[in-house]
Amino acid sequence: MVSRTTDDYETLSKMGCAAMSEPAFWAGFDRGSVDGFRDYFRQLTEVEPKRAAAYGIQHFTWLCINAKEAENVELSREVMAMIPEFLDASNVLGIGEIGLNKNTKNEAIVFQEHVELALRYEQLILIHTPHLEDKFQGTNMILDMLDENQVEPDRVLVDHVEEHTVREVLERGFWAGMTLYPISKCTPPRAVDMIELYGPEKLCVNSAGDWGPSKPTAVPDLILEMRRRGHGENLIRQVVYENPKSFFSQSKNFSLIEPSARAQPF
Repeated sequence: MVSRTTDDYETLSKMGCAAMSEPAFWAGFDRGSVDGFRDYFRQLTEVEPKRAAAYGIQHFTWLCINAKEAENVELSREVMAMIPEFLDASNVLGIGEIGLNKNTKNEAIVFQEHVELALRYEQLILIHTPHLEDKFQGTNMILDMLDENQVEPDRVLVDHVEEHTVREVLERGFWAGMTLYPISKCTPPRAVDMIELYGPEKLCVNSAGDWGPSKPTAVPDLILEMRRRGHGENLIRQVVYENPKSFFSQSKNFSLIEPSARAQPF
């Protein structure tokens, strides 16, 4: 949401959004210093919660150096050394979104050091899987590294799954996230197809606010598609609300104010 205007918060609130989870992400350009990341983490832990609260939305966040910038191992290590300063912030859920971008050696080194950091501080992990041309190989590399580090699958959400990666993620016991984008990753109809094929267990759906083409209000589009296909409200609520709530609740910092006045929160 650091890339979005307050209009997006207002629109999401009107659509019934109760809470949001913002991963540490690329800033639209490569940052050049640890101080740039320190300011970014302050924005995620101090500024965005207030912007969201003005529209009745709870804001939660994750901390890391994103895979797009992880090629710089020296800077990545400086950033990781600074992250513990922010782990006690009241809206921090864990380490993420960590993962791979081009499946390089340096990205894998930084990924594993992030995992070690998460384990040391008993943090949840949010995973970024690569874009389409590198997704299958990169996803399997990530899952293998998690297994090698003996990470509890229940405490990991592997995001951006698509039709060719979702089965492996779920079969290994991890949570899987389907990210809805207008022109990449996953569309609402494709996400509903995966829900129908694999069932709702450990399956989450999320929209995105990005520097490029994206649509923060895509979760309501998925809700509409599920209703169009005749799926019941209990199933819809499980995928868009109860499942992420169950995963996030493993963090000591997650405390959700239930939106009693909203019929279908997400």
